[in-house]
Amino acid sequence: MERHIPDPGFAGDDGRADPAVRSALALPTDDPASYGAALLALQDARLLVPVVAVLGEVEVDEHGLAHDKTSDMAAVLMTGADGRRALLAFTGSDSLADWDAEARPVPVPTRLAAQSAVQDGAAALVVDIAGPATTVVEGDDLTRLAAGWRVVRLQDGRGGQGDQLGWIGPAAE
Repeated sequence: MERHIPDPGFAGDDGRADPAVRSALALPTDDPASYGAALLALQDARLLVPVVAVLGEVEVDEHGLAHDKTSDMAAVLMTGADGRRALLAFTGSDSLADWDAEARPVPVPTRLAAQSAVQDGAAALVVDIAGPATTVVEGDDLTRLAAGWRVVRLQDGRGGQGDQLGWIGPAAE
């Protein structure tokens, strides 16, 4: 019997970060133009969403010692001091290992990571929390990425590319 394993879309991916994405994320995100450049780079990027083992049930043996009975794998949501939750994602296996060497990477397109964050009730997607540069996507930007909207450079009115960025919604089906 032949089995077919679906292609996750990242054949040949060795876990290394895309240098162009890392460069865009290294720009200061408090500057709107730099943050826009980060969104432009992220929207087509492969991210690594970490999954970790989470204890399900514990059983106690006849000697009173606790043992794992079941465990599950779960994506990591971080809760900030303000109570908001964020899904963690990483641009490369090096930055994931810097955060937690035991976490297992699941490669996904940024849109899918954003969708997971929204579905899990997270307020943000935090990329590369352990560095080399951390970027936070939240609010309307997170919602739009999750919905398949695209960040685009707007023309300057003279036929050239301008410095302004905008969002284009997905085509109606």
